[in-house]
Parts: sequence; structure tokens; C-alpha cells
Amino acid sequence: MNIAKTVFLATLLALGMACGYSSHATTPPAAGTMPNISALAPTSTTAGSTNVALTVNGTNFNGNATINWKGTALATTHVSGNQVMATIPDADVATAGTAAITVTNPGTPGGIYGGGTMAETSNAMTFTVN
Repeated sequence: MNIAKTVFLATLLALGMACGYSSHATTPPAAGTMPNISALAPTSTTAGSTNVALTVNGTNFNGNATINWKGTALATTHVSGNQVMATIPDADVATAGTAAITVTNPGTPGGIYGGGTMAETSNAMTFTVN
């Protein structure tokens, strides 16, 4: 009797797979909200500065948005949907150069069948260390 049950279940599983059924079917994530940077304050600092506070103004910053310094996320404070702030690590402004500043809105997780939204990263603006 157990053999008959096993054969029956295996047959059902094979038929389901042949019809395209998958227990892991997912809906791909939807596009997230695209942030946009309009201004940095300040736009530059002197090499060797310490505790440089960076304010990024723009649009569509969600509550978990992060400021990125050369692609690396900084600890970010969400002020509003139009403003986020972070302190630039002293090591990142120790020598002269430039850094691309972007803002990323992280994606949102989907449910058991996928879904959610993708992470989106803004346009880049340049910060200069003189």
C-alpha cells in the first residue's frame, strides 16, 4: 500500500512539473522609487578636515535611503523625502581628490511568491577634496 501511495505522489509531481508548476515560482521585483540629487552642501572640503557633515538635497528619498561615497554606503540620517545627511569619514577626506556621491533607496522584500521592489540609485554628483 505504501508503494502505491509513493508511485501516485511521484506521478502527480511529475505531471505538475511537466505542466510548468513550480513551488518556487516568483514574481520579479517591480521598479523601486528612483531618488534624484539636486545639490550637495558643502560641495567640497579641505584635505585633512574632520567631521565633515554632508547634506544631500533632492527628491524621492525614502526613509531607508543611504548616501554613498564612491559606491560605499555611509551611515545616513533621513531628514525628509527631499534631504538626507551623513558625516564623511575622516579617512575619506584625508587627501585631495574627488568622490562620486549618490543616494540609494533600498528595495523592499517580496512575499512568498516574490514581488517587492528593486533598489534604485540616483544620479551622481561630485564632491571635491582640495
